[in-house]
Amino acid sequence: MNTKQTKLSLLLILFMMSTLIAEARVKLPRVLADHMVIQRNQPVTIWGWADKGENVTVEFNGEKASTKAGKNGEWKVELPAMTHGGPYTLTVKGKDEPIVVNDILIGDVWICSGQSNMEMPIDGWGTVDNAATEIKNANYPNIRLLTVEQDRSFSPKNNIKKGEWKVCTPENIPSFSAAGYFFGRKINKELDVPVGLISTNWGGTYVQAWTSWDTMSKDPEYKDLDPAEFEKRLKKWEENRVAYLKAIEDEPGIKEKWYAPETNTKGWDEIKMPRTYEHSVIGNVDGIVWYRYDFDINGDPTNQKAILSLGAIDDYDKTYVNGRLVGDQGGWNTPRFYELPKGLLKKGKNTIVIRMYDTGGGGGTTASPEEFYLSLDGKKLSLVGDWQYRATVTTAMYDVKDSGPNSFPSQLYNAMIAPLLNLNIKGAIWYQGEANTYEAYHYRTMFPAMIRNWREKWGNDFPFIWAQLANYMAAKPKPTDSEWAELREAQHMALSLPKTGEAVLIDVGLADDIHPTNKQDVGLRLALAALSVAYNKEIVYSGPTYESMEIKGNEVALKFTNTGSGLTTKDKYGYVRGFAIAGADKQFHWAKARIEGDKVILYSPEVSEPKAVRYAWADNPDDANLYNEEGLPASPFRTDSWKGLTEH
Repeated sequence: MNTKQTKLSLLLILFMMSTLIAEARVKLPRVLADHMVIQRNQPVTIWGWADKGENVTVEFNGEKASTKAGKNGEWKVELPAMTHGGPYTLTVKGKDEPIVVNDILIGDVWICSGQSNMEMPIDGWGTVDNAATEIKNANYPNIRLLTVEQDRSFSPKNNIKKGEWKVCTPENIPSFSAAGYFFGRKINKELDVPVGLISTNWGGTYVQAWTSWDTMSKDPEYKDLDPAEFEKRLKKWEENRVAYLKAIEDEPGIKEKWYAPETNTKGWDEIKMPRTYEHSVIGNVDGIVWYRYDFDINGDPTNQKAILSLGAIDDYDKTYVNGRLVGDQGGWNTPRFYELPKGLLKKGKNTIVIRMYDTGGGGGTTASPEEFYLSLDGKKLSLVGDWQYRATVTTAMYDVKDSGPNSFPSQLYNAMIAPLLNLNIKGAIWYQGEANTYEAYHYRTMFPAMIRNWREKWGNDFPFIWAQLANYMAAKPKPTDSEWAELREAQHMALSLPKTGEAVLIDVGLADDIHPTNKQDVGLRLALAALSVAYNKEIVYSGPTYESMEIKGNEVALKFTNTGSGLTTKDKYGYVRGFAIAGADKQFHWAKARIEGDKVILYSPEVSEPKAVRYAWADNPDDANLYNEEGLPASPFRTDSWKGLTEH
């Protein structure tokens, strides 16, 4: 063997030895890392992996424990509970070089979970109010941040996909959960203890995705599902999706000029507009649908200012008037207002054609009838009525099923919660529910089931605090049923569980954005609830809460708890708004209301014999204004139990 070959052989042997050593080395999960926070006043659990039977010794803050790795290579030790402090160093020794974890604090660890409103960063895809100032001032060395990378699985994982602890600094805070940060900042300031915040969330996800399968399988709607069988189907669906996306690229409508007024629409069907896909004959699909509307204009519109209003379209549209492209936008939540060139409209017959493309989730136009019009010099011509439509490429045509985190329960629990279960925590904050509004009645059982599930898995009856859904969408002029109100009711019902708290947010939302930018009040109110529920502080942490009703003639007296220093209204004239009364006919009418002590007295001239009262019962109860003197809003409620929109 020549010298060159000898050197190569030695290098190969050394490489193989180093690989074996690396594989044999003791390992820690990603959540046990530099800058982390360990929960105070609870046993300190340290865990990881090593070779089968390998001796492992752990040293931390003057305490020491040893164990042997089991048959599967897993090991775990428990050290005594410790008071807050730090920084400390953790040393883990196996048969090779020890692992050293630096800059560890002992304090309170909070899980920050849910969907996009918990995910929303200080500054990034969403931006909070006064973001620049908040970022500049975010120097809190005793607040530590961990963002769990989004991941999903059909079985529980023992390690998160990715994520590292970071110190709270202006450089590290912009991408972190805004609600989580403002919550943690308040807790840190009030208690002067280190706070560790673990942001684990995924926008647009159902509560089912965050609940373990052994719990979800007991739900009547899911008991017959099989995770293993579902996972097998995914491969076929993914193949179908490739074909579907190719068909989207080759979609014939634009090539064949379906937007032209002379297009032959024989074979197109009729549809009432405005409608979403899901609330029409199109159904719960994604894809491309063309819409056409022919209408007459009496008079000459040539020199009139013309604006076409279509409401928000989910997700993309190309809009044509008399064959000319007048609008081309994306944004599922963006109202479409298109100013038309003068001379485009004509006396007599005109044609509007809209190509809508829904990429996922809900689709179509979410416009109210009032938002669906053509304005000519300020005079509105309603476009509500019978349109023609043709679906060209949809997921139903290609048997494309949702393969995302909502496609099967428990996927996010398995990948983004289960790996954290060995880490002792103080509690959890939760902002979720928007995705479940369509099944709010079912949420009454699913939400508390998830809370109990997490507590059981952690082996700890920890405090659980949630954000009630904020106000959202256009306010309605008259009292009406509301899926969002029913979801808030379901959330409120979960307060029957011990050690729970709720932050009411019906005054921080935005009509045209599902993501409130005032995350400061979101975090503050979550923290107030936590200070009472988790830390036993004697503070006013909740707004007024309905307690009882008394009917006297045509008046109703409502009694409230959590009134703090007294009931009040933010109306400068003292008017109390947001209440509605119904009689036996179940038709609600706005009520006139006044405050008397811890009660609100109300009546409606249209209801002589009241039977039920509702407060802030709407998607967006924009004028509801009952508060306590501490500035916290009353929680929405109803006194009736009449069947709602989501009870089936």
